[in-house]
Amino acid sequence: MAQPTAVEKKKKDPAKRLAKRRFAGFPAMKTLAPRMYRDRVKSLYDGPKGAGLAIASLVSMHSPLVGRMFRRRDFDVTTAQAILDIGSGAGQIIKHLVRCAPENAHIVGIDISHQMLKRARKQIPSHRPVLITADMTHLPFPDETFDVITCGYVLEHLQDPMPGLLEFRRVLKPGGRLLMLVTEDTVPGVWTSRTWKCRTHNRKELHEAFVAAGLPWRDQKWMTPVHRFLKLGGIVFEAEKRELAAS
Repeated sequence: MAQPTAVEKKKKDPAKRLAKRRFAGFPAMKTLAPRMYRDRVKSLYDGPKGAGLAIASLVSMHSPLVGRMFRRRDFDVTTAQAILDIGSGAGQIIKHLVRCAPENAHIVGIDISHQMLKRARKQIPSHRPVLITADMTHLPFPDETFDVITCGYVLEHLQDPMPGLLEFRRVLKPGGRLLMLVTEDTVPGVWTSRTWKCRTHNRKELHEAFVAAGLPWRDQKWMTPVHRFLKLGGIVFEAEKRELAAS
């Protein structure tokens, strides 16, 4: 029997990606109304799993490696004056921002779970950050408030990322930058999606969504060479707010 050609294999890829996403994506994202799904996620993070999030981030090395990214200026926050951390969780990212951003920088963290923000307050080595309970699709800030946004493994809690991306763009100043970490369509991503009741993202499709929202990627990042080789850590990239192309 003749072996399939490279072209034939490529044609099968979209079907494979779709099948993987159907298995990986948390089913309730499609069957529940958005508000009901949001409440389900909030309940998850309010509960025992949320209580263990800080430890999970240490064990996975995600939190320490993001801190190293800031210290090495792989994502430079040393000149930022107003920073928004979306989905602050247990403070895994915002605690590093406090250490690496200028002392006079205004730092705000949001999360839909007030309980997670209470846990974050205990993890953050400063009372300087303002922590607010809020939804990433309805950010309670004026237009063009922040010059930097960080968002770690949160966007995947939206079935359609566009409402979130448009809000990110709205509150960013012109030329503002984002550091994004997103769960990918990979085997580890499948496990993550089932554990944290979220979806996964295809790298190419996610890039296209950001471009459409006026937030093109500046570069893709990997936490370590091992992460790059084994495709671990999800999709990590820096994006920038630019003018939307005229229609």
